[in-house]
Amino acid sequence: MERQMLRAALDKLRQMDALDECQQEVDPKFELGAVLKYFKNERPILFNRVKGSQIPVVGGLFGNRDIYYKMLNTTTADRLFHFMKAIANPQPTRLLKDGPIKENIITRNIDIRRLLPIPTFHSEDSSSFITAGVVVIKDPKTGNSYTSVRRLQVNSGAELSVLVASPFATQQYLDFESSNRPMAVAVILGYDYHFLLASQISSYTYGVDKYQVDSALRGEALALVKCHTVDLEVPAYAEIVLEGIMPPNKRKAEGPFGELMGYYGGVGQHPIMEVKCILHRSNPIFQTAFPCREEHLSNGLIREMELYHSVGNLVKVKDVNVTVSGGCRFHAAVAIEKQNEGDGKSAILGALASSKDLKHVVVVDEDVDIYSHDDLEWALATRVQASRDMVIIPGALGSGLEPSHAIAGVTDKLGIDATKPLGKGAEKFERAKIPGYEEVNIEKYFPEKKIKGGNGV
Repeated sequence: MERQMLRAALDKLRQMDALDECQQEVDPKFELGAVLKYFKNERPILFNRVKGSQIPVVGGLFGNRDIYYKMLNTTTADRLFHFMKAIANPQPTRLLKDGPIKENIITRNIDIRRLLPIPTFHSEDSSSFITAGVVVIKDPKTGNSYTSVRRLQVNSGAELSVLVASPFATQQYLDFESSNRPMAVAVILGYDYHFLLASQISSYTYGVDKYQVDSALRGEALALVKCHTVDLEVPAYAEIVLEGIMPPNKRKAEGPFGELMGYYGGVGQHPIMEVKCILHRSNPIFQTAFPCREEHLSNGLIREMELYHSVGNLVKVKDVNVTVSGGCRFHAAVAIEKQNEGDGKSAILGALASSKDLKHVVVVDEDVDIYSHDDLEWALATRVQASRDMVIIPGALGSGLEPSHAIAGVTDKLGIDATKPLGKGAEKFERAKIPGYEEVNIEKYFPEKKIKGGNGV
């Protein structure tokens, strides 16, 4: 049994009874994405029959927090420290002479649409898009490998448009372009939870080889092989790898595309990738992600680590949640152990300083479940007076992915202190409890049913 990448992850998901397998034929144009969206990208689904292709497609792998923690062998309480330790202590990788990814090597007559079942998700999308592709480049100065999820518009034949986006990758490409050199690049499909999480750390902030962070996260060396046509390494147990170059001074229109927060991104002139070689395993599985919850949950997990550290410099933090509903970047909830009046406001300042993307934050006491919309709304309803508990910062720098920011190029930011007062005033905010039964196993009372309830009751 394999230990790394997609097939190992699917085996473990099956053991957890967390993988659905669809035997009904689905059309990669709209239909497949609609099924993933129905489950809010929280249920891993393997589509075994995809119209027009012999290759199955898997999606919805990375959108469920509980599954993610189990696959990383961590818990809600330990996750942030697990991530911090891996980034602070990257571990060596293992270079193999050969691996399953090289079972099939295609270098001629490459037609990406014909070879791969690439979905189209929304009515106004400019083309079909590879949405789960992890792009790898190598820093020529350090030799470090840097990975990130980038969307790739399928143009024609062996050509893709690449939305580079990240500051580090953009600068790398511009450096190559300034000397009229192509940049070697590879796109990896068929990876696992550790690999995706490692790809989400900031290259600029941490400056570490992301493959080595992957090794630290998984507790064993990431197995790599050399690419066939470019000077890059890729996971030996990946499913599909596209090798190629990003030539200098070539741009094509990319977009529109239905993306983060459910809006269409605009059209822009972006670099292209010329695919020179496709590596794939025998009987490969194509990996996709309905835009954009899967990738952004993993990104949000890294943001939570940074948010925890930023707020923790000012107050005692219990936990943080960069919410999925807020795009895993715009909204956060912070639970603190309040020790001084003013801690709520200090936590707001620390949170908003943690990332320019963070737009709204609510700070609550440790008795509030920051993963429950009901609990958070309850705290807002019962512990907030707008005139004294809201902090508004007008005209701040925000995210270009947020449409209301894009109108003016700046955004207002809001912090809400939903903590209760200290001392005698706190008595009025004590929550009513059922002694001995705050959490009950409801299936004990209804053994014939599997019942899902809120807050354990």
